[in-house]
This record gives sequence, C-alpha cells and structure tokens, in this order.
Amino acid sequence: MRLGLILSEAFTGLRRNASMVISVILVTFVSLTFVGAAMLMQMQIGKMQSYWSDRAQVSVFMCATSSNAPTCTAGAAASQDEIDQVRATLDGSALAPLIRDYTFLTSDEVFENAKQQLPEDIVGVVTADQFNATFNINLVDQSQSDVIAEAFGGQVGVESVDDQLQYLEPLFQALTVATYVAVGIAGLMLIAAVLLIATTIRLSAFARRRELGIMRLVGASNRFIQTPFVVEGVLAALVGSALASVAVWAIVGVGVDQYLRGSVAFITSWVDLGDVAFVIPVIVVIGVILAALSASFAIRRWLRA
Repeated sequence: MRLGLILSEAFTGLRRNASMVISVILVTFVSLTFVGAAMLMQMQIGKMQSYWSDRAQVSVFMCATSSNAPTCTAGAAASQDEIDQVRATLDGSALAPLIRDYTFLTSDEVFENAKQQLPEDIVGVVTADQFNATFNINLVDQSQSDVIAEAFGGQVGVESVDDQLQYLEPLFQALTVATYVAVGIAGLMLIAAVLLIATTIRLSAFARRRELGIMRLVGASNRFIQTPFVVEGVLAALVGSALASVAVWAIVGVGVDQYLRGSVAFITSWVDLGDVAFVIPVIVVIGVILAALSASFAIRRWLRA
C-alpha cells in the first residue's frame, strides 16, 4: 500500500512538471552519452595500443650506397662485419632478454619487396644496393624501444633506428585529447542535469505544499515525505539513461561495426558490443546515483526552509 502511494505521488509530480522532466531526461541523455562515448574511446585507445605494441617493430637500418648518415661511408653499403656486429649485439646478454625475436632482410630481399609497391618506371632505375639491409626487431615490451636506439645509435654501419610505434603516437594523443573533451562536456552536462533535477523537485514540492503540510500534521515521517520526490528524479534519470544506452549501443553497433570497421583498414581491433555491455550499466548507475542524491538534497533543503 505504501509503495503504491509513493509511486502514485511520484507520477503525479512527473505529470505536473512534464516540461521540466523532459528537460531533465534530455540533459541526462546527452551527458551520459558523452560519458559512455568517453569510456568507449578510452577502451579503443587501450585496444589499439595493446594491438600495435605486440606488432610494432623496431627497425635497424644498415647503411646502403645511397645513405648519407655520418655513420655511413659515402657510396658504400654496410659490410658483412658491421652486419655481424649488430647481430652479435642483438644476441648478446644485454639485449637478448628484451627481444622476443628478430628477422634480418638483406638489401636484395628489401628490393624484391619494394618492387611490389614501387611504380615500374622507378624500379627500372634503382638497384638493390640502394636499399637498406634491415633488422626488424620485436620487443617483449615495446616501451623499451629506446634501449635499442641507444644501443645502435651512432654505430658505424647503422644508418638509423626506427620505432614504428612512434608513428601512431599522434593518433593516440589525438584520441586522448578527444576523450578529455568528451569527459569535460559530460561533466558540464551532468552538473546541468543535477541542477535541473533539483529545480524540478523544488517545483514539485512547491506545487504540493498543501499536501505536504497535511502529511506533516498527521505524523508522516520525513523519509516517507521525501521518497516520492527521490523516485521522481530517479525515474527521469532512468529514462535519460535508457536513451543514452541506446545511443551508446548505436555508436558501436552502427557506427563502428557497420562503417568504421570496414572503412578504416589499419585499425583491426575495435570496441565491440561486449564493451558496450560493460559501459551501459556504468552510465545507468551514474545517472541513478546523481539523480537520487540531487533529489534527496533538494527536498531536504525545501522541507527545512
């Protein structure tokens, strides 16, 4: 009976302040959508970093006849002794524990691979000795690529050391900035939602001030009086959370699965509906907790006034 009365009072308040309730729903929807999008973006960054950290290589380019680095002899490719010295360093006790595996491509092999990508008119005028013999190194921990650079930087016969992961760092940084922007917007929108919920509860309480006065006179407890107003805020937030959940699902189910996954070839690891299943409960809980706290605080202040 008490539950029925509480729900009846809550729906009465929602009906009387329909325009404000719609505003609360919309603001909650937008803010929680930004929260969900920020979480998905952070998950995507983590997936990309994990994927490329396992596959990105550190390449040690030996001197070629076209090299002009200070460590190279002009017009001369790296000698076999210089190549063997690099291999010995890679197999040595200092670097071997850091290296998962490595491969060595001669200048002829690099040239053959390049033929498949270069235009025919260019292939006809270049020779194999103009291409760098290369050690491609897979590290146990890609964050230790600086160790390889320090080990071979300035070594005679080595033109340069190249960390492939560094080319993806600008992308990771851009996504991180976008995540911060989404979090900032979500925070502002959540503040707006909390203020709207509090205003809606105060208006609802003012519209029912006579009923509240009667309830106080007959001995109703403050908790019983406050509960319908808290339920109002929670119900409005639940509707907004449900809309935000649909939006987050659409971002992944439609935007990622049906568009980005097929059109962006260099990213092979995307967030999926499994990640959405984790995000949705989080944004729902955030919405409900904020609504309950703001509604409870607003009605308590109104009753004390």
